[in-house]
Amino acid sequence: MMLLSKETDLRANETYPGTQAVARAIALLKAFSDSQPEWNLTDLAQATGINKTTAFRLLAALEAERLIMRNPLSGGYRLGVELIAIGSTAMRSNALRAASRPILATLAEQCGEAATLELLVEGFVLVIDEVASNHPMGMTQDVGSRLPLHATATGKVLLAALPAEQLDMLLTTPLVRHTDQTVTDVQRLRAELAQVRQDGFAIAAGELEPGFVAVAAPVPGRERQVIAAISVGGPSLRLTSERLPAIAAMVQMSARQISRQLGYWPR
Repeated sequence: MMLLSKETDLRANETYPGTQAVARAIALLKAFSDSQPEWNLTDLAQATGINKTTAFRLLAALEAERLIMRNPLSGGYRLGVELIAIGSTAMRSNALRAASRPILATLAEQCGEAATLELLVEGFVLVIDEVASNHPMGMTQDVGSRLPLHATATGKVLLAALPAEQLDMLLTTPLVRHTDQTVTDVQRLRAELAQVRQDGFAIAAGELEPGFVAVAAPVPGRERQVIAAISVGGPSLRLTSERLPAIAAMVQMSARQISRQLGYWPR
């Protein structure tokens, strides 16, 4: 089977009628986020670089399919309920999530804290599954959340597994400070990533949220490349420095179990 290069794909997209409209509609949908759940037409058109008239037509089509909805009070646009059904179907059909779910559940029960499965997507960590803590006041990361790579344990694990050229590209933009503990110096981060490669796990303590500690390990796929990361996270009052080595060992073991489910057996 012939594999198409990125350049070939782009030319193909220009050849087939309607692909530009599809790409623009997707750009409109992807503009919505937790920090920006609602847009007015003018701002959304400007943010996506789409002509206002074109954006209006595309939004009307998306609204007709219930992929977009209007706020009756403000008139603003929000993501529609049909996306919930589509997203749920996507999660249920995801082989990685299906293989990981029972192992995540066991890990969360053993540690008494929330366990997550996360991927590297477009320069962020994307949470695709979570098993909540059994503590009433447990700290969680919502499924679908996009988190910064440099301030999360899973992000550091995924960064550490990247080829040098790809890592260099991701580290060209300034590192945003989220707390006093966030690592914003690129050379210091590179040193941490080298340690992560050596240890096989990463720890982030108070780097994304004050008082939140997470331990993560990589999940290699069938081709021996890291395709995901799993983590256990919770408040520093429970995830103390004394507990972290044992939790790190459990996270690494769980990551290896997921890898075996996917067909990867370390040599």
